[in-house]
Formats: sequence, structure tokens, C-alpha cells
Amino acid sequence: MQKKKLIFEVCANGIQSAINAQLAGADRIELCEYLEVGGLTPHDKIIRDAKELIHIPIHVLIRPRAGNFVFSEEEYDCMKEEIIRCKKMQVAGIVTGVLNPDRTIDKIRCAELMEHAHPLSITFHRAFDVVHDPIQSLKELIELGVDRVLTSGQQENPLAGAQLIKELMNHSNGRISILAGGGITEENISAIVKESGITEIHFSARKKQVDGSYVSDLMRIKNMMQAANDTFINL
Repeated sequence: MQKKKLIFEVCANGIQSAINAQLAGADRIELCEYLEVGGLTPHDKIIRDAKELIHIPIHVLIRPRAGNFVFSEEEYDCMKEEIIRCKKMQVAGIVTGVLNPDRTIDKIRCAELMEHAHPLSITFHRAFDVVHDPIQSLKELIELGVDRVLTSGQQENPLAGAQLIKELMNHSNGRISILAGGGITEENISAIVKESGITEIHFSARKKQVDGSYVSDLMRIKNMMQAANDTFINL
């Protein structure tokens, strides 16, 4: 049987980051803005420009504000509107997540967001890393039909969370993809691949620019992908 390949998703905080991800050979991008607060939904112009310039799949982050993942009715309505706009712009997927105050999956709202997004690909983002019961939450996401879940294994990075990531992969049994992300760098990406057994990796590979802004750096992306692949082929 042919061995699976690693899939690389770059968290791109704008057009240049998205272009660099594509040039580096990434498999897809998560498009967002304001990574300094964990990422928010990008403006429509950024999405339209990305659609013109980027040929790999674009998944758009749907998150109206920073902070927790318990949203007001107004915020929730905004999320639905953003999904409808993304669908009209024909992006490949959305990245989102809604929790209840008790840190469980808000299944009703998530299901409604997915109905609005259908047939786009659905990633449940790192709201998963604050759920009270990750295994039960994974089961609920599978039942909802979510395509993948982005997680650091509820730790500062997927290396520290490698044990939970392995458990999630075992429980998923191919029914949902586990996407490792959060705090991944050149220094730990090889160990993450080796210790977790993950096959989908999410990182931003940011580099500070002269003007103080950050952009996903072409060489950092290439180097991280190469390090991960070198480890993967020897497993």
C-alpha cells in the first residue's frame, strides 16, 4: 500500500503570505487577518484577491472577534453572513467553531453554520483546544460531519500535545482528519511528526518585516516542509 503524504496548510494573514505559501508548495491555506489575536475573518477584498492569485485550496477563517468561542446572537448572525459571502466567492472551505459556556461543542449552531456552508469543506478550529472533554467532542464533530479538526493536543504546541493527538487519530479511525497546529517551528516540526504520527500540519512560518508587520516567509515554509518530509519518509 502506498504511504500517505504529509499535507501542509499555511495560516496566511494576507495576500503576500498566501502567495508565499503557494510558491513554497503548500497544499492549502487558511486565510485570515490579525494573527496577533489568534486570527479573525479577513475582509472580502482579501478573499477576492486571493481567489484571483491563489490556485491551491483557500479555507477562510470565520471568527468575528478575539477571545472565547461563545458568541452572542449578533456575532453568530455575522458568522452566518460571512459564510454566505465566502460561499459566493467560491472558496474551498471554512474554518470555524462555536462552544457552549460549559466548554462543550455548540452542536446546534455548528450544524447551522455547516448548513450555510455546504458543500464547502469544514475545519473546526482551535476552539477544540479548550473543550472540556476532547474525545467526546471529537465524536460529536464526527457526527456533525466536520471534515477536520485543528488542534495542538490542548497544549502549547503539538509536540507537548502529541499523546492526545495520537489518541484523537486512533478514535477518528479515518472519519475525520486531525490537523496539528499551534506553535510549530523549524525546531520542533520534525519531533512533532515523529512523536504524534500526524499527517496534516498547520503553521504560519511568520517573519517580522521592516514595518513591524508579519508575513509567512517563503524560505521558512520551505524549510519546515522539508524538515517534516525528511522525518516522515524515514518513519
